[in-house]
Amino acid sequence: MKNYKLKVGALLSSALMMVAVSCSDEFLEVPATGQLAEAQLTTLAGLEASLIAAYSQVNGRGNRLASPSNWVWGSIRGGDANKGTDPGDFSTINPIQRFEINAASGEVGSKWNGAYEGIARSNNVLRLMMSKAGDVTDADVVRISAQAKFLRAHYYFELKRDYGNTPYVDETVDYGSGLEEISNTQDLYPFIETDLKYAVANLPAVPSQVGRINSWGAKALLAKVYLYQKKYPEAKVLFDDVIANGVTSRGDKYDLVENYGEMFRGANDNHKESVWVYQAAANTGSVNNANPEFDLNYPYNGGPAGCCGFFQPSFTFVNSFRTDASGLPLVDGSYNAAGNRVKNDQGMASKDAFTPDQGNLDSRLDHTVGRRALPYLDWDDHPGADWIRNQPNGGPYAPKKYIYEKDEIGKFQDGSSWTAGYTGMNFMMIRFADVLLMAAEVEVELGGLEKAREYVNRVRTRAMNSSLKREDGSLAANYKVGLYTAPWSNATAARDAVRFERKLELGMEGHRFYDLVRWGTVQAEMDAYFAFDGSILQAALGGAKFTDKYKLVPIPQDQIDLVGPDILIQNTGF
Repeated sequence: MKNYKLKVGALLSSALMMVAVSCSDEFLEVPATGQLAEAQLTTLAGLEASLIAAYSQVNGRGNRLASPSNWVWGSIRGGDANKGTDPGDFSTINPIQRFEINAASGEVGSKWNGAYEGIARSNNVLRLMMSKAGDVTDADVVRISAQAKFLRAHYYFELKRDYGNTPYVDETVDYGSGLEEISNTQDLYPFIETDLKYAVANLPAVPSQVGRINSWGAKALLAKVYLYQKKYPEAKVLFDDVIANGVTSRGDKYDLVENYGEMFRGANDNHKESVWVYQAAANTGSVNNANPEFDLNYPYNGGPAGCCGFFQPSFTFVNSFRTDASGLPLVDGSYNAAGNRVKNDQGMASKDAFTPDQGNLDSRLDHTVGRRALPYLDWDDHPGADWIRNQPNGGPYAPKKYIYEKDEIGKFQDGSSWTAGYTGMNFMMIRFADVLLMAAEVEVELGGLEKAREYVNRVRTRAMNSSLKREDGSLAANYKVGLYTAPWSNATAARDAVRFERKLELGMEGHRFYDLVRWGTVQAEMDAYFAFDGSILQAALGGAKFTDKYKLVPIPQDQIDLVGPDILIQNTGF
């Protein structure tokens, strides 16, 4: 495989998409073993296969922390969870959660390498169409180009959120010359917007295959990109359209799945809440078709997979699900106060008697977090410390979203790799509740406070009807979820309510850190998180602190070394 050094780093294209290098003497034109000639790739079949390769890189394969869930970069950095497990396992995550990474730290380049691989694959699709074969129609060119440009926009947006501005490379760059000196001084957002606008204009509402991006998914991502730039009027037009008229890739009208927990079941993949989704399949003969997204993030030493105890929900996150007498969240931040904390079994052995919390809780807690003595899907009740690898390091909780049920073994779970944690469950990068809450944010900023309340209450109504029950039909905990019944007339209070709802609804799904940064609240939130959780998990989080430079990840030092610091500019403070 040829390693193209574009002086933006090592952009690796898959063997599927590589074009054999030609010589001046025709008799020497022998394709390299394992590679395909350009003539094979410019046919309709070749272009479709190259496009699928661009889709497949959304998973970030080969770069574990390039995964679309952003479980480290979005959730752990945002305080939803800590690394968990044992301090010595995957230790390069330790400085990430403590905000102590530098440009040479391990995993700093994971998202960079994974995203640029996806960009290289997307660009290759677009480049191959310049020499399209006779069986490729003009309609095929538009259809395939729209998907490739959407994917390229997705990869650049991921880079933008983590690293700030990075070098922009499109299909016109000569990958083979190795002479390009591409800096990161250009703003990526105009390029991202251009690609997404093309996708919106040219993608079908219902694609030829379930799982391919459609025009509605492209509109949702473009609206999100506008939201990140505070282009509220532009975002509102798109959000309004998606909410009123949008359909999934199966043609179902977007809506909320009736029960919160049912969203994360393999049998319900591509349901009506699915807007932009990474596809996965189990037991196809290759584990590479399965989703390795959370293969480390299962309870340790029991239950599903039995490995490896990562991604443990934080105390602060769990306490956030406390509700008041009317069933509303404690938006003022008092959930960590002594009288409001959710009872837990930290420091207790599984053999010790334990009674779970009896206070008012939002039902979404127990579809998101595994807690002692409560049903863990259709497995046993969570036994506490016996399923926790290192309680003093990670706390007493286990993740619960995207964990397969016992009756999904062999169906939506793939046991053909080193761990039983690979699944056939899709991952939702944008789901309809996310769209509703982003739209609510926009309404607050544009003065539509009552419309924002309507959207938030729509999400909360689903939570009201999603109580976790035991086998005998009894409630697993004391769930009390209420609606905002009083009109919203104060923009500050409305803004706080919408933001808190995102924490509850989208927790452990990779959004939190990016939300805090764009809201400008990251310093205060992380100070509070480290003060509380750090006082309990002293070895893992004690003394950790967030500083402003960590709003971005440093540009990987090995990338700067390729071209020099005058070409690739390091982020401030690193």
